[in-house]
Amino acid sequence: MNPSIKKLANLAKKESRNIIGLMSGTSLDGLDIALCSVSGHGANTTVSLDRFITKDYSNREKESLKMISSVEHVKLQEVCYQHTRIAHIHARMILEALNEWIIEPGEIDCIASHGQTIYHLPARDLDDDRQPINSTLQIGDGDHIAAITGILTISDFRQKHVAHGGEGAPMAALVDRLLFADTHEQRILLNIGGIGNFTIVPSKKSPDQTSFTTDTGPGNTLIDKLVQKWFDKPYDKDAAIARSGTVHSEILYEMLRDGWFSGSGAKSTGPEYFSVDWVAKKISNIGLSFDSIRPKDLIATVTELSAITIAKSINEHAEKTSNAVIYVSGGGAHNPLLMQRITEELGGITVKNFSELGINPDAKEALIFAVLANEMLAGEGFDFKTENGESMKLNVGKISFPK
Repeated sequence: MNPSIKKLANLAKKESRNIIGLMSGTSLDGLDIALCSVSGHGANTTVSLDRFITKDYSNREKESLKMISSVEHVKLQEVCYQHTRIAHIHARMILEALNEWIIEPGEIDCIASHGQTIYHLPARDLDDDRQPINSTLQIGDGDHIAAITGILTISDFRQKHVAHGGEGAPMAALVDRLLFADTHEQRILLNIGGIGNFTIVPSKKSPDQTSFTTDTGPGNTLIDKLVQKWFDKPYDKDAAIARSGTVHSEILYEMLRDGWFSGSGAKSTGPEYFSVDWVAKKISNIGLSFDSIRPKDLIATVTELSAITIAKSINEHAEKTSNAVIYVSGGGAHNPLLMQRITEELGGITVKNFSELGINPDAKEALIFAVLANEMLAGEGFDFKTENGESMKLNVGKISFPK
């Protein structure tokens, strides 16, 4: 037997595995590194978050990623180079974190690498007559991470989901019900990253009630991009800029009329769709020019857009639950105006920070990928329905041995 396969088989039999989960989102601000102890599999999965750190990208690294992320035209040479380069950067950051934690690489069983999404393209967003298939692309090659760190690496999690008719997002839904279902409480797990998404997690006393997950539209992406464009800041800290502006009702209404927000089914999106160009087009549609709008007013407007569309999507599906409690994670959880407006729009639904479930809300997505990797190693897969309604067990991720 190949020694690497033998080691993999032994790893699958362990009672508990030390897995490093990685997440680098569309904000391009850095890499979340979560060291998790994961035991069991499937419904018997338990996980503890032992260490967590975010390693910031340098300005040069951020600019290199911006050149190829969520843009239609790029140099293929740059995509090829960054596919390898970002893997080297992530591997270096992992080794730095382990050194800071005084943990040897040999103590880690596996790395679960999400990679860096550079384009997300659901079939609904195709504007031509090409075959209507979902597609998504993450860079950061798992073989390079494994070779540099010496640690088994599982990566490219989204492709199997897409291969069976899914959109490759939101991936958290595969794990949310395993880890966060409560005996009595109906929960809605809301994550506000660049894009907003939520998962409805029925209580364990409602085994026949199905979970539901969807993206809601823009979370932080439009806020961040406009703040970066006009104020040379990475984000709107404490919503100071948005609070200083006034919501432009005509622009807001035109944005809300976008067809993406209609329909009640599950769907995904990305900053490719909700871009600064999208904002400029909406402004043009009502006979105004992009440059004529005060920057602080436009930031107030897109903040309101995120709040309204997140709350609207949850309200449309809240009837699937009774007495639900919403737990919020992601960067948007730190935006006080956004959280205030979401809470107001949701009416009587209780809104809490995800930390009340005992896990750092900033670490949630990295932890999710650690559990996805654990299921690939030791489980039978996640419940999944194909586009033709067939039920199956889905294993996600590709395995890279260090050598």
